[in-house]
Amino acid sequence: MHKFLSIVFLFSITAAAQNKYGLNPLKLDAYNASLPSNPEKELVDLQKAIPSLVLDIRYATANNFTGAKIYTLAKAYARKPVAAALAKAQKDFNKLGYGIKIYDAYRPYSATIKFFEIMKGDTTYVASPYKGSKHNRGCALDMTLIDLKTKQELKMPTAYDSPVKESWPTAPVADPEIRKNRDTLISVMHKNGFRVYEAEWWHFDFNGWKNYDVMNIDFEELQK
Repeated sequence: MHKFLSIVFLFSITAAAQNKYGLNPLKLDAYNASLPSNPEKELVDLQKAIPSLVLDIRYATANNFTGAKIYTLAKAYARKPVAAALAKAQKDFNKLGYGIKIYDAYRPYSATIKFFEIMKGDTTYVASPYKGSKHNRGCALDMTLIDLKTKQELKMPTAYDSPVKESWPTAPVADPEIRKNRDTLISVMHKNGFRVYEAEWWHFDFNGWKNYDVMNIDFEELQK
């Protein structure tokens, strides 16, 4: 009896340690099992789905707000309907002489925990691990625009991942060119089924994000 209680106690401690924020995000097996009944849940490699996209996956480098390399692969994934909506947005931007650069897309839940703990619980610029991120659902994109001719990024109000009020999409912008660039990015993405996040001009949530589960699947697993 004592042995049984000890096993149960140890199991409880392990489970609590693994899920200290109360979520049990989908792992690879559960994700794969969900696809036959709903193929729309597939995580699509955005670079393959939209070859003209430019990737600048900052969390695969130390050039991000953490100062550390979070991902081991510079990949961008999103759910199938998100990829389809982004492809339509890319066509609209192309007509204006612009293209899309992706900083981040699907993000494993483990990264959300790291960000939350680095920011000491401030959820203005990072998601709460108690709820999970839209990135964890494969339904959020961090992005900017590039000039198709020069391949250079358009000027925006702040650098990517700047935790300042100037990065809010409603913040006043004195420079008319920068204001136009930000407004163009937001209006085209809104037209194509996304909504900008209230504190980050670069972050766009897919309107149907509630239909998808939080996941904790590494990029390496998705490539197998």
